[in-house]
Amino acid sequence: MKYSFVKLLIPHLSAIIIFLVITFAYFTPLLEGKEIKPPDTVKFLGMSKEIIDYKEKTGDGTLWTNSMFGGMPAYQISTPPSPNMLKYLHKYITLLVKRPANFLFLYLIGFYITLLIFRINPWLSIVGAIAFGFSSYFFIIIGAGHPSKAFAIGYMSPVIAGVYLAFSRKPLLGALIVSIFLSLQLYVNHLQITYYTLLIIFAFGIFQFVDAIQKKQVVQFFRPFLFLFIAVILAIGSNITAIWTTYEYGKYSTRSKSELTSDKENKTSGLDKDYILNDYSYGIAETFNLFIPNFVGGSNSNPLGTKSETYNTLKRLNIRDARQIVKQYPLAYWGPQRYTAGPVYIGAVVVFLFFFGVFLVKGKLKWWLVTIVIVSILLAWGKHLMFLSEFFIDYFPGYNKFRTVSMILVIAEFAMPLLAILAIKQLVENEISKNEFKKALKYSLIIVGGLALIFSIMPGLFLNFKSPGDQNLIDSGWPNELLNSIRADRKHILQADAFRSFLFIIFTAAILFVFRFKKISVKIFYIGLGLLILLDLWTVNRRYLNNDNFVTKREAREPYTATKADLEILKDKELDFRVLDLTESTFNSSRTSYFHKSIGGYHGAKMKRYQEIIEFYIGGSIQNIFNTLWNNPDPETINKTLSNQHVLNMLNTKYIINNGNAPPLNNSYALGSCWFVKNYRIVENADEEILALGKFNPSEEAIIDQRFKEYLYDYSIQEDSTAIIQLLEYQPNKLLYHSSCNTDQLAIFSEIYYDKGWNVWIDGKSANYFRVNYVLRGMIVPQGSHEIEFKFEPKSYFISSKIALPSSSLLLLLIIGIFILEIKRWIAS
Repeated sequence: MKYSFVKLLIPHLSAIIIFLVITFAYFTPLLEGKEIKPPDTVKFLGMSKEIIDYKEKTGDGTLWTNSMFGGMPAYQISTPPSPNMLKYLHKYITLLVKRPANFLFLYLIGFYITLLIFRINPWLSIVGAIAFGFSSYFFIIIGAGHPSKAFAIGYMSPVIAGVYLAFSRKPLLGALIVSIFLSLQLYVNHLQITYYTLLIIFAFGIFQFVDAIQKKQVVQFFRPFLFLFIAVILAIGSNITAIWTTYEYGKYSTRSKSELTSDKENKTSGLDKDYILNDYSYGIAETFNLFIPNFVGGSNSNPLGTKSETYNTLKRLNIRDARQIVKQYPLAYWGPQRYTAGPVYIGAVVVFLFFFGVFLVKGKLKWWLVTIVIVSILLAWGKHLMFLSEFFIDYFPGYNKFRTVSMILVIAEFAMPLLAILAIKQLVENEISKNEFKKALKYSLIIVGGLALIFSIMPGLFLNFKSPGDQNLIDSGWPNELLNSIRADRKHILQADAFRSFLFIIFTAAILFVFRFKKISVKIFYIGLGLLILLDLWTVNRRYLNNDNFVTKREAREPYTATKADLEILKDKELDFRVLDLTESTFNSSRTSYFHKSIGGYHGAKMKRYQEIIEFYIGGSIQNIFNTLWNNPDPETINKTLSNQHVLNMLNTKYIINNGNAPPLNNSYALGSCWFVKNYRIVENADEEILALGKFNPSEEAIIDQRFKEYLYDYSIQEDSTAIIQLLEYQPNKLLYHSSCNTDQLAIFSEIYYDKGWNVWIDGKSANYFRVNYVLRGMIVPQGSHEIEFKFEPKSYFISSKIALPSSSLLLLLIIGIFILEIKRWIAS
């Protein structure tokens, strides 16, 4: 029995060792103590700086930060301490391997577990894990700095496998696996990947139900549901804090329905359609990236190099900086996406084996996997297949909450390797005849190999290599000769990669043929196939994530360096004000947030109303200020421009950085942290409210939606020239003010209105506040001398925290109990 147990463990321990060796072979700089510095991780360090500083200073977490977009919940940026006990499992499941190696290890081990559940031989499961884990997109997101997405993808396949196990043979164990990995996936909090996981499971359920009807086993179909229902409840309960607070905030974020009535056709109950579809819809031709990596040029940062026709033409035309142009200009990529860091390359070998499986594998599993591959590709096309995209946006709950529709190709990245390995399983187990094998091999070669060969020989027969961005080059005066050279280089890039894919396909077909006719052993077949897949995917991934992405620890942990302007602003000891940095992309950078409270920032789910005043006013104000400063005006002209920027002034934009090496511009028209106004105006709805911001003086008047009229009690302002209100104490989640006035006054606070957590007290007694000026807070301050305290105390967070601890503890006990039970059963057998 002891020997049998050890024998059972050998392939699994071997898998872990192989995965670790592969992982550290890819990320060798980790062994030198280096770290990666992905751009989005750098942005995260900027947006979370106030949260981190507060934690270091006080030892407590804060649930609110004012560092971006005037203020937003901190739990949308940096997860606060969680009562979910499975966080320890998340920590140890990757054997404490350092980033980014832990992402790759999780991809590999997660899919390995999945294949074991699908009854794949452990040694073949190692090959399948490599086929899944080395998909290029998974490496690209590591290089970009999307850790939550990477973790969520790693947990995706075991969740699906658990559902399969529950329906196929072991409902209790399958439900437990679902609960474990769904809980972990929800813990890392990338709901878009979780949504795609549920879409895969939904499709699986449809095929299972149809099969149950055909076999007259509908009752048996519903038996696993009780176990799965409990599993999902425990997973949700363990993560209820993040789910509840995100759901609550979602009604206020850019992913919610707008109250504005303009542009109705473009609006949904979530994101606007053009925001969902415009920038990241995968091109129809771009889909060939799945097995020809640089089909449309790779990425926006793919350099043409000094051996390109473009470089030679630039030199021939005596254009200066030719070397810099071919390195820095985004000339190679000619697809329709606004920006892409690289292709979704599943692999020439894997795609070929997928088609091999299409012609070989029988039954509902095949049709489920083929269906979800097709649907994911069609939905990734986004605006290029508008009727389908609009159908999902309008009728599939939650679909309109997410952008970057091309991300749905993670479904194909799951399904294609799985069907490929299922086909190899049938081949190895000799479940197919020679004729079936030859037919599957022939058709796969014709489709995948034939396309690769055609594109390597005569791509110009089907493609013109024109980019949507070429018009900008034409408008800039680039000559036709140069444009023709760029397009010739694009053609050469495609041809080279198409021929590369063709060779991998031929080698794969050859090893299949040789194995089927008994020329090599299963062991050699697995090694050869695994090496082919690894070589194919490894070499493409190195284009986008390699040793150049690594820097020293010091460089990785110091994302930004303070400029002269930053240092000057940091001398200001005023408790609270905001900064506009014109040297940065205001709404796509977190650099300013690293040092100051920014008027802009970087986040995928800022508040909807704040986004709307950006579109209506702030964007225009920034352009006006920039244009004014560009012309080196006199101080009077600058002051006149600043005095008219009412929205920026009510947001207390005290400093404007126009040159990092020069002192910042001090905006004397910024209204400060709080002030009293002389009158107010009631408006009927959001349309009137936002339009009124263009025609008022925020220092004297407040704009109030009629929904908050009850808080005014027919109040009429009596002017008091001696009235004062000032901020005494600032913490991100607590603000203390002092007021003194002879009559009741209407106070405006330059703080973002969010009533799902912010509460106010006057001298320790609960009071009411309401929304003013579309995004700010206002309240009636009674006469006399008072202390006014705002605290951020969201009930959703504190109540849900009490649910998460017992739910995750129960789940942990179930894991231990069922694991012991399964071991006993194995020993008994």
